[in-house]
Amino acid sequence: MAGCGAPSAEVRSDAEKRAQVEAMCVEYHRSFPDVPEVSAEGLSRLLATGDVVLVDVRTEDERKVSGIPDAISKAAFEEDEDGYVDKTIVTYCTIGYRSGVYAEALREKGLDARNLRGSILSWVHDGKAVVDPEGAETKRVHVYGPEWDLLPEGYTAIW
Repeated sequence: MAGCGAPSAEVRSDAEKRAQVEAMCVEYHRSFPDVPEVSAEGLSRLLATGDVVLVDVRTEDERKVSGIPDAISKAAFEEDEDGYVDKTIVTYCTIGYRSGVYAEALREKGLDARNLRGSILSWVHDGKAVVDPEGAETKRVHVYGPEWDLLPEGYTAIW
């Protein structure tokens, strides 16, 4: 379902949407307080080192719309989990709840897992690109559902 129906009576600025993402992150992080978080900018720096594996824990339908470049699916990660023992693992989803839960489970196994704070929503709010499954940059993002339709102007929310 595309989130492109009638606009709500309340039009929010990008700053208001970003603030709502942050407020939701604070609330969600209470469920996994021992999981370290990394910002979108911090993730960019980690990706540049090559010592990180980025794991998209979203569903296949979500990943078919777009994702962060160089991310692998949770299934692909689990097929070769032992191959990533020496890597920093950063997980993400729409806003960080599902990925935080997954990062916590990975940490319980002794892996160096972190959660991308605000996940794909924070990523695009920081002006970072997302790509479709073919690797082409896109402005479409699957946001899980209407509650998470907090994308910056210029993006199309899908759910």
